[in-house]
Amino acid sequence: MSEHCTLVGILDDGWAGLSDAARQRLATAGLVIGAARTLALLERHLPGTATVRPMDGALGKVPEWIAQAHADGLSTVVLATGDPLCHGMASFLVRKLGAAAVAVLPAPSTLQLLFARLKKPWQDVIIGSVHSRDAGEWIEGAAPDHGLYRLVRQVAEHPRVAAFTGPENSPDRIARALLAAGFDGARISVASRLCLPDEAVFTDLPLPEAAAMRFDDPNVVLIERDSNAGRAVFGFDDLDYVQRSPEKGLITKLEARAVSLAKLALRGDSVVWDIGAGSGSVGLEASRIARHGHVWAIEKNDADAANARENARRFNASNYTLVQARAPEHIDTWPDPDAVFIGGSGGELAALIALILTRLKPGGRLVMNFVTIENLATATATLVGAGARWDVTQLSAARSQPILDMHRLAAQNPVWIVTAHKESA
Repeated sequence: MSEHCTLVGILDDGWAGLSDAARQRLATAGLVIGAARTLALLERHLPGTATVRPMDGALGKVPEWIAQAHADGLSTVVLATGDPLCHGMASFLVRKLGAAAVAVLPAPSTLQLLFARLKKPWQDVIIGSVHSRDAGEWIEGAAPDHGLYRLVRQVAEHPRVAAFTGPENSPDRIARALLAAGFDGARISVASRLCLPDEAVFTDLPLPEAAAMRFDDPNVVLIERDSNAGRAVFGFDDLDYVQRSPEKGLITKLEARAVSLAKLALRGDSVVWDIGAGSGSVGLEASRIARHGHVWAIEKNDADAANARENARRFNASNYTLVQARAPEHIDTWPDPDAVFIGGSGGELAALIALILTRLKPGGRLVMNFVTIENLATATATLVGAGARWDVTQLSAARSQPILDMHRLAAQNPVWIVTAHKESA
């Protein structure tokens, strides 16, 4: 055998569930490595001559142990749950030792068993994992470094997501996170203690019910929701947004919003700043275009900030973080942007433009909307002074309005859309 080690997948039925090939590798092993819980499943079946090493808290040392055993002429078996190539340790060992040094004998994945218990197909499922450190409870506007962020974003993108959980990042915590992110109608199925006498399967639980339950470890989950394939990416009606009442605003109107988003030239993974977010319309539609990126927004007005948060929940914008403050407060904690939109500046326009031009990534765009000549003059003078490349579009739009049994056009206020370009490196 040329491999340094064999990575053997195992489930909680222990020895009974192993293949003949896996049993043969264990029978000749000089070193057996695994989590203490997994090693205990095979305690009676391991050869008396084998050295047994628990790897709990010592994953980084495992490649060294394997390499030393190989140098000593010993074969090594590493035990891992289910299929080690599906969110398991196989990729880690292959990266450290090389593919030629690792043989893999998988067991069925616990996710595969989940679908077998549910009697549901899984060829269209997206697979995620929160089997990691304690992520803490989900908070509104959580940033990409939150441990549940990737899973919540997967649910936003896909109607069926299956996930490995962890003792702290449990199904009830996941359910609470999805409720907080606005996925009220989603359902969650849970399989716990698979292959053990007290195995339990819970099918299609409403999120509020699952959020109040506790599930025995270990467990895996399936999250399902109605597809939003028919929902637009952007171009929502102004009235789709909660706005300040009784006066409607502050909101960037649809026509100006569409042109501004086009001028931002967003990619799917763009980091976006929205300064003076108002009701959040530009930033929230940007979050749908930059669905693998993140939008950082700031709004100083209490009522508008509250409306933007409610709109974010309605749009399931879990890649959107809103800070209630006066720019440029907090901006120094944000990652450098690919695109910035300024809808309001709170009297700090020149200083904001100067700051943004220093932080904008090469090739990035700064887009600003103005309805006053004075702000337009300030912006263009600041850009000229900074030596930036810029252009201005004047947008004049009119919407039809009924008049008796006919229609007339009612003009909206003209808007100047200023776009500054950061030269590529």
